Amino acid sequence: MEPILTVRDLGKAFKQTQIIQNISFDVHKGEIMAILGPNGAGKSTTIRNIMGIMYPDEGSVQFHNHPTGEIPRHKIGYLPEERGLYKNVNVMDMILYLAELKDYPLKKARQRAMEYLAKLGLEGKEKVSVEELSKGMGQKVQFIGSVIHEPELLILDEPFSGLDPVSQEVFKTEIQELANQGTAILLSSHQMNMVEEVCDRLFMIHRGQKVIYGSLEDVKNQYANFKSTIRGKNDVGVLERLANVQRVEQKGDVSVAYLTPNVHIPSWLRQLPENLNIQELSIDRISLHEIFIDVATDRHVGHDIQEGGDRVAK
Repeated sequence: MEPILTVRDLGKAFKQTQIIQNISFDVHKGEIMAILGPNGAGKSTTIRNIMGIMYPDEGSVQFHNHPTGEIPRHKIGYLPEERGLYKNVNVMDMILYLAELKDYPLKKARQRAMEYLAKLGLEGKEKVSVEELSKGMGQKVQFIGSVIHEPELLILDEPFSGLDPVSQEVFKTEIQELANQGTAILLSSHQMNMVEEVCDRLFMIHRGQKVIYGSLEDVKNQYANFKSTIRGKNDVGVLERLANVQRVEQKGDVSVAYLTPNVHIPSWLRQLPENLNIQELSIDRISLHEIFIDVATDRHVGHDIQEGGDRVAK
Protein backbone atom coordinates (compact mmCIF):
# COMPACT_ATOMS: atom_id res chain seq x y z
CA MET A 1 0.00 0.00 0.00
CA GLU A 2 1.39 3.39 -1.01
CA PRO A 3 2.33 5.70 1.91
CA ILE A 4 1.10 9.28 1.65
CA LEU A 5 2.63 10.47 4.93
CA THR A 6 5.75 9.23 6.73
CA VAL A 7 6.59 10.47 10.23
CA ARG A 8 10.01 9.47 11.57
CA ASP A 9 11.52 9.92 15.05
CA LEU A 10 9.49 13.05 15.78
CA GLY A 11 10.41 14.89 18.96
CA LYS A 12 9.18 18.15 20.48
CA ALA A 13 9.85 19.83 23.83
CA PHE A 14 8.51 22.98 25.43
CA LYS A 15 11.03 24.52 27.80
CA GLN A 16 12.21 21.56 29.91
CA THR A 17 9.22 19.29 29.20
CA GLN A 18 9.46 16.63 26.47
CA ILE A 19 6.01 16.48 24.86
CA ILE A 20 6.64 13.80 22.23
CA GLN A 21 9.65 11.56 21.62
CA ASN A 22 10.61 9.10 18.86
CA ILE A 23 7.19 9.22 17.19
CA SER A 24 7.22 7.20 13.93
CA PHE A 25 4.36 5.97 11.75
CA ASP A 26 3.03 5.92 8.19
CA VAL A 27 -0.38 6.75 6.77
CA HIS A 28 -1.18 4.94 3.53
CA LYS A 29 -3.36 5.82 0.60
CA GLY A 30 -6.92 4.61 1.13
CA GLU A 31 -6.59 3.72 4.81
CA ILE A 32 -8.05 5.14 8.00
CA MET A 33 -5.35 5.42 10.64
CA ALA A 34 -6.28 6.30 14.24
CA ILE A 35 -3.96 8.32 16.46
CA LEU A 36 -5.08 7.71 20.03
CA GLY A 37 -4.09 8.56 23.58
CA PRO A 38 -5.36 10.15 26.80
CA ASN A 39 -5.51 13.92 27.18
CA GLY A 40 -2.01 15.37 27.28
CA ALA A 41 -0.45 12.33 25.58
CA GLY A 42 0.95 14.36 22.67
CA LYS A 43 -1.63 13.77 19.90
CA SER A 44 -2.31 17.45 19.20
CA THR A 45 1.41 18.27 19.20
CA THR A 46 2.02 15.47 16.68
CA ILE A 47 -0.79 16.72 14.43
CA ARG A 48 0.45 20.31 14.61
CA ASN A 49 3.93 19.20 13.58
CA ILE A 50 2.46 17.32 10.62
CA MET A 51 0.43 20.37 9.62
CA GLY A 52 3.42 22.71 9.88
CA ILE A 53 1.69 24.76 12.58
CA MET A 54 4.82 24.10 14.65
CA TYR A 55 8.13 22.49 13.79
CA PRO A 56 9.71 19.46 15.47
CA ASP A 57 12.97 19.64 17.38
CA GLU A 58 13.89 16.21 16.03
CA GLY A 59 12.79 13.89 13.26
CA SER A 60 11.02 14.46 9.97
CA VAL A 61 7.62 14.65 8.29
CA GLN A 62 7.59 13.58 4.65
CA PHE A 63 4.73 13.87 2.19
CA HIS A 64 5.36 11.50 -0.69
CA ASN A 65 5.37 12.89 -4.23
CA HIS A 66 6.25 16.32 -2.86
CA PRO A 67 9.69 17.94 -2.44
CA THR A 68 11.37 17.10 0.86
CA GLY A 69 10.46 19.62 3.54
CA GLU A 70 7.50 21.07 1.68
CA ILE A 71 4.10 20.81 3.35
CA PRO A 72 1.52 20.70 0.51
CA ARG A 73 -1.27 22.48 2.37
CA HIS A 74 -3.51 22.47 -0.70
CA LYS A 75 -3.40 18.65 -0.59
CA ILE A 76 -4.26 18.37 3.12
CA GLY A 77 -7.71 18.61 4.67
CA TYR A 78 -7.95 19.42 8.37
CA LEU A 79 -10.90 19.29 10.75
CA PRO A 80 -9.56 20.72 14.03
CA GLU A 81 -10.94 19.88 17.45
CA GLU A 82 -11.46 23.61 18.06
CA ARG A 83 -14.16 24.66 15.61
CA GLY A 84 -13.58 27.87 13.66
CA LEU A 85 -16.25 29.15 11.28
CA TYR A 86 -17.10 32.81 10.71
CA LYS A 87 -20.53 33.18 12.32
CA ASN A 88 -21.82 36.07 10.21
CA VAL A 89 -21.16 34.32 6.87
CA ASN A 90 -23.67 32.10 5.10
CA VAL A 91 -22.93 28.41 4.67
CA MET A 92 -22.12 28.38 0.96
CA ASP A 93 -19.87 31.42 1.14
CA MET A 94 -18.03 29.84 4.09
CA ILE A 95 -17.40 26.62 2.17
CA LEU A 96 -16.32 28.46 -1.00
CA TYR A 97 -13.95 30.63 1.03
CA LEU A 98 -12.28 27.53 2.46
CA ALA A 99 -12.03 26.04 -1.05
CA GLU A 100 -10.46 29.26 -2.36
CA LEU A 101 -7.81 29.10 0.37
CA LYS A 102 -6.79 25.75 -1.14
CA ASP A 103 -6.73 27.14 -4.72
CA TYR A 104 -9.60 24.84 -5.68
CA PRO A 105 -11.81 25.82 -8.68
CA LEU A 106 -14.86 27.62 -7.28
CA LYS A 107 -17.30 26.27 -9.85
CA LYS A 108 -16.35 22.72 -8.95
CA ALA A 109 -16.35 23.60 -5.25
CA ARG A 110 -19.92 24.93 -5.48
CA GLN A 111 -21.08 21.72 -7.16
CA ARG A 112 -19.33 19.53 -4.57
CA ALA A 113 -20.71 21.69 -1.76
CA MET A 114 -24.29 21.19 -2.94
CA GLU A 115 -23.71 17.42 -3.12
CA TYR A 116 -22.27 17.31 0.39
CA LEU A 117 -25.01 19.50 1.85
CA ALA A 118 -27.57 17.04 0.49
CA LYS A 119 -25.59 14.04 1.77
CA LEU A 120 -25.28 15.45 5.27
CA GLY A 121 -28.89 16.58 5.64
CA LEU A 122 -28.23 20.29 5.08
CA GLU A 123 -30.03 20.68 1.76
CA GLY A 124 -31.55 24.16 1.54
CA LYS A 125 -29.19 25.57 4.21
CA GLU A 126 -26.66 27.07 1.79
CA LYS A 127 -27.88 30.66 2.36
CA VAL A 128 -28.35 30.30 6.13
CA SER A 129 -25.92 32.18 8.35
CA VAL A 130 -23.46 29.96 10.22
CA GLU A 131 -24.54 31.48 13.54
CA GLU A 132 -28.07 30.14 12.98
CA LEU A 133 -26.87 26.55 12.78
CA SER A 134 -26.93 24.07 15.63
CA LYS A 135 -23.61 22.73 16.93
CA GLY A 136 -24.05 19.53 14.95
CA MET A 137 -24.90 21.39 11.74
CA GLY A 138 -21.87 23.61 12.19
CA GLN A 139 -19.75 20.49 12.58
CA LYS A 140 -21.09 19.19 9.26
CA VAL A 141 -20.27 22.45 7.49
CA GLN A 142 -16.74 22.42 8.85
CA PHE A 143 -16.35 18.81 7.71
CA ILE A 144 -17.43 19.81 4.19
CA GLY A 145 -14.86 22.59 4.30
CA SER A 146 -12.14 20.10 5.18
CA VAL A 147 -12.86 17.83 2.18
CA ILE A 148 -14.17 20.26 -0.43
CA HIS A 149 -10.78 20.47 -2.22
CA GLU A 150 -10.35 16.66 -2.56
CA PRO A 151 -7.33 16.31 -0.25
CA GLU A 152 -4.84 13.46 -0.52
CA LEU A 153 -4.47 13.44 3.27
CA LEU A 154 -7.38 14.22 5.60
CA ILE A 155 -6.73 14.86 9.30
CA LEU A 156 -9.80 14.61 11.52
CA ASP A 157 -9.51 15.68 15.16
CA GLU A 158 -12.55 14.51 17.19
CA PRO A 159 -14.86 14.44 14.11
CA PHE A 160 -17.78 12.82 15.99
CA SER A 161 -17.89 15.38 18.82
CA GLY A 162 -21.24 17.15 19.14
CA LEU A 163 -23.04 14.83 16.73
CA ASP A 164 -26.16 12.82 17.51
CA PRO A 165 -26.04 9.05 16.84
CA VAL A 166 -27.68 9.38 13.41
CA SER A 167 -25.19 12.05 12.31
CA GLN A 168 -22.31 9.97 13.67
CA GLU A 169 -23.38 7.12 11.39
CA VAL A 170 -23.55 9.53 8.42
CA PHE A 171 -20.03 10.79 9.21
CA LYS A 172 -18.74 7.24 9.62
CA THR A 173 -20.14 6.24 6.22
CA GLU A 174 -18.69 9.32 4.52
CA ILE A 175 -15.24 8.83 6.08
CA GLN A 176 -15.21 5.21 4.90
CA GLU A 177 -16.27 6.30 1.41
CA LEU A 178 -13.43 8.84 1.23
CA ALA A 179 -10.96 6.11 2.18
CA ASN A 180 -12.45 3.83 -0.49
CA GLN A 181 -11.76 6.58 -3.02
CA GLY A 182 -8.08 6.66 -2.01
CA THR A 183 -7.92 9.43 0.59
CA ALA A 184 -5.42 8.78 3.39
CA ILE A 185 -7.13 9.59 6.69
CA LEU A 186 -5.53 10.28 10.07
CA LEU A 187 -8.26 10.30 12.72
CA SER A 188 -8.03 11.28 16.39
CA SER A 189 -10.97 10.48 18.65
CA HIS A 190 -11.85 9.46 22.21
CA GLN A 191 -14.91 7.55 20.99
CA MET A 192 -13.34 4.11 20.85
CA ASN A 193 -16.47 2.41 19.51
CA MET A 194 -16.35 4.60 16.40
CA VAL A 195 -12.59 4.11 16.02
CA GLU A 196 -13.06 0.34 16.24
CA GLU A 197 -15.74 0.46 13.54
CA VAL A 198 -13.94 2.62 10.96
CA CYS A 199 -10.16 2.37 11.42
CA ASP A 200 -7.75 -0.03 9.71
CA ARG A 201 -4.70 0.65 11.89
CA LEU A 202 -3.96 2.56 15.06
CA PHE A 203 -1.11 4.38 16.73
CA MET A 204 -1.48 4.93 20.47
CA ILE A 205 0.59 7.47 22.42
CA HIS A 206 1.06 7.65 26.18
CA ARG A 207 3.19 10.31 27.84
CA GLY A 208 4.54 11.37 24.47
CA GLN A 209 5.74 7.94 23.40
CA LYS A 210 4.42 5.12 21.24
CA VAL A 211 2.82 2.27 23.19
CA ILE A 212 0.81 0.46 20.50
CA TYR A 213 1.16 0.54 16.71
CA GLY A 214 -0.35 -1.89 14.25
CA SER A 215 -3.40 -3.04 12.36
CA LEU A 216 -6.65 -3.13 14.29
CA GLU A 217 -6.90 -6.86 13.62
CA ASP A 218 -3.44 -7.55 15.04
CA VAL A 219 -4.04 -5.31 18.04
CA LYS A 220 -7.29 -7.10 18.82
CA ASN A 221 -5.78 -10.56 18.29
CA GLN A 222 -2.53 -9.97 20.15
CA TYR A 223 -3.25 -7.25 22.72
CA ALA A 224 -6.93 -7.78 23.53
CA ASN A 225 -6.95 -10.73 25.92
CA PHE A 226 -10.12 -12.66 26.62
CA LYS A 227 -12.46 -11.85 29.47
CA SER A 228 -15.25 -13.91 30.98
CA THR A 229 -18.38 -12.21 32.29
CA ILE A 230 -20.28 -14.29 34.83
CA ARG A 231 -23.69 -13.31 36.17
CA GLY A 232 -24.36 -14.93 39.54
CA LYS A 233 -23.52 -14.31 43.20
CA ASN A 234 -19.92 -15.49 43.70
CA ASP A 235 -17.02 -14.85 46.05
CA VAL A 236 -14.47 -12.70 44.20
CA GLY A 237 -11.66 -14.64 45.90
CA VAL A 238 -12.81 -17.90 44.34
CA LEU A 239 -12.61 -16.35 40.87
CA GLU A 240 -9.24 -14.72 41.52
CA ARG A 241 -7.74 -18.11 42.46
CA LEU A 242 -8.75 -19.69 39.16
CA ALA A 243 -5.96 -20.54 36.73
CA ASN A 244 -5.16 -17.96 34.03
CA VAL A 245 -7.05 -15.12 35.77
CA GLN A 246 -5.16 -11.83 35.86
CA ARG A 247 -7.73 -9.83 37.79
CA VAL A 248 -11.44 -9.80 38.61
CA GLU A 249 -13.79 -6.83 38.63
CA GLN A 250 -17.08 -7.33 40.44
CA LYS A 251 -20.19 -5.19 40.57
CA GLY A 252 -23.19 -6.68 42.34
CA ASP A 253 -23.81 -10.15 40.98
CA VAL A 254 -21.74 -9.57 37.82
CA SER A 255 -18.08 -10.61 37.84
CA VAL A 256 -15.64 -9.99 34.99
CA ALA A 257 -12.54 -12.19 35.00
CA TYR A 258 -9.73 -10.87 32.79
CA LEU A 259 -7.71 -13.81 31.47
CA THR A 260 -4.03 -14.21 30.68
CA PRO A 261 -2.72 -14.15 27.09
CA ASN A 262 -2.91 -17.36 25.08
CA VAL A 263 -5.34 -19.00 27.49
CA HIS A 264 -7.01 -22.11 26.04
CA ILE A 265 -10.68 -21.28 26.48
CA PRO A 266 -12.15 -24.84 26.43
CA SER A 267 -9.62 -25.93 29.09
CA TRP A 268 -10.33 -22.84 31.18
CA LEU A 269 -14.06 -23.52 31.11
CA ARG A 270 -13.56 -27.16 32.16
CA GLN A 271 -11.73 -26.14 35.34
CA LEU A 272 -14.54 -23.92 36.65
CA PRO A 273 -15.77 -25.19 40.07
CA GLU A 274 -19.05 -27.11 39.99
CA ASN A 275 -20.46 -24.99 42.81
CA LEU A 276 -19.86 -21.72 40.93
CA ASN A 277 -23.12 -19.78 40.64
CA ILE A 278 -23.56 -19.24 36.90
CA GLN A 279 -26.81 -17.74 35.66
CA GLU A 280 -25.17 -16.37 32.51
CA LEU A 281 -21.64 -16.68 31.16
CA SER A 282 -20.02 -15.05 28.12
CA ILE A 283 -16.45 -14.90 26.82
CA ASP A 284 -15.12 -12.32 24.40
CA ARG A 285 -12.05 -10.20 23.80
CA ILE A 286 -11.72 -6.90 25.60
CA SER A 287 -12.78 -3.90 23.53
CA LEU A 288 -10.58 -1.14 22.16
CA HIS A 289 -12.16 1.07 24.84
CA GLU A 290 -10.81 -1.27 27.53
CA ILE A 291 -7.39 -1.38 25.88
CA PHE A 292 -7.37 2.43 25.93
CA ILE A 293 -8.24 2.46 29.64
CA ASP A 294 -5.49 -0.09 30.36
CA VAL A 295 -2.94 2.10 28.59
CA ALA A 296 -4.14 5.34 30.16
CA THR A 297 -3.98 3.83 33.66
CA ASP A 298 -0.63 2.07 33.10
CA ARG A 299 -2.04 -1.42 33.52
CA HIS A 300 -0.49 -2.82 30.35
CA VAL A 301 1.68 -0.14 28.76
CA GLY A 302 4.43 -0.99 26.29
CA HIS A 303 3.46 -3.38 23.53
CA ASP A 304 4.11 -2.80 19.86
CA ILE A 305 2.21 -4.92 17.36
CA GLN A 306 4.68 -5.52 14.55
CA GLU A 307 3.91 -6.77 11.06
CA GLY A 308 2.93 -10.41 11.27
CA GLY A 309 1.13 -9.94 14.58
CA ASP A 310 4.02 -10.48 17.02
CA ARG A 311 3.78 -8.56 20.26
CA VAL A 312 7.04 -7.11 21.54
CA ALA A 313 7.45 -5.87 25.11
CA LYS A 314 9.24 -2.58 25.34
